[in-house]
Amino acid sequence: MTEPVASMTGYARSSGSAEGASFTCEVKSVNGRGLDVRLRMTPGFDALEAELRRHVSRALARGSVTFTLDVERDGAGAEIAVNPQALETVVAALEQLAHRIEAQAPRLDGILALKGVLVERAHPLTGDAEERLHAAILATADQCLTGLVEARRAEGNHLNAILVERLDEIASLTAAAESHPSRSRDAALERLRGQIADLRDSGAGLSEERLAQEAMLLATKADIREELDRLVAHLKAARKLLADGGPIGRKLDFLSQEFNREANTLCSKSSAVDLTAIGLDLKAAIDQLREQVQNIE
Repeated sequence: MTEPVASMTGYARSSGSAEGASFTCEVKSVNGRGLDVRLRMTPGFDALEAELRRHVSRALARGSVTFTLDVERDGAGAEIAVNPQALETVVAALEQLAHRIEAQAPRLDGILALKGVLVERAHPLTGDAEERLHAAILATADQCLTGLVEARRAEGNHLNAILVERLDEIASLTAAAESHPSRSRDAALERLRGQIADLRDSGAGLSEERLAQEAMLLATKADIREELDRLVAHLKAARKLLADGGPIGRKLDFLSQEFNREANTLCSKSSAVDLTAIGLDLKAAIDQLREQVQNIE
């Protein structure tokens, strides 16, 4: 069974609750050379970091991934307390201002309403309760990652169609280069005769043996048979990769570079304006292929 082609771009979100706490997992990914995972977590849950990284690496092969875990304790599982340091800082600031500004003294409820003065402290969980909470969070994380994989595959399906279009275009241009009139035997012989005549007219005093060597060299330089064969082989390999699916982005990127190399050589060997134009169209189609390949996992 083949694995679908996936994009590296996607987003998913899942929520859950357990042991007097509600939590939300959010994950998004964009293009990346490898798998780069960034975690943003509510303080107090650092023990889950290594396990969350393992879950992400099992689900994804490539991409720059940001995973966010937000946990909120229910009111019944927490108590409100005064932060002594924050309160002292506020009181000290009020005393300094009292000597400089004539104003009514702030009320207690106003001071307590300042950010950081009152803090919410969760009641510590028993060992078993903490394990159940962590297990529930990891289960929700897996659900979220499954959603991300589905989103990336949906985008990959769209990219697959675009890549097939580009490969079809490259195949059509390769066939056009194959059948171009400048590659016919008569056209090649005519060019060769003209080039040999130019060598003779140059007065270089070349022997018949040297002329034969030069003629062979000119014919070899103008022959694009090898480039066309390699383009066909690369097309076959690219189509097979798309059919097999899975994390094929790196291999497709390498193939697109090989495509470009053959197109460059074809243009440099071209002996006709129309054939050069086909080579330039090939390069444009290959550039578009490679641009889309950068999004593939």
